[in-house]
Amino acid sequence: MEDYKNKLGNLADKLKKEQPRTPIQEVLPVKAIPIPNEPEVQFNNRIPKSLLKRLKTFGVEYDESLKDINIKALELYLSHKTKPEQTTKNAE
Repeated sequence: MEDYKNKLGNLADKLKKEQPRTPIQEVLPVKAIPIPNEPEVQFNNRIPKSLLKRLKTFGVEYDESLKDINIKALELYLSHKTKPEQTTKNAE
């Protein structure tokens, strides 16, 4: 019992002598959520399981949602596939 009391007494002295360490937090900016300019609709399709796995891994690595990845990929695809002449003719 005496040994236990000595250990507790030593611990109290040790805590009094040492300065408490304050944890340092890293502050990261929060990504701003873009405000949609137009209403959203649902889009469903089937893709290979391996591609979905790659998409999810990419999303985790680069902190992006599957929705954002899909939107960017579709916009990039359409911007490369459509010619400027086609878009102006269809607009008229």
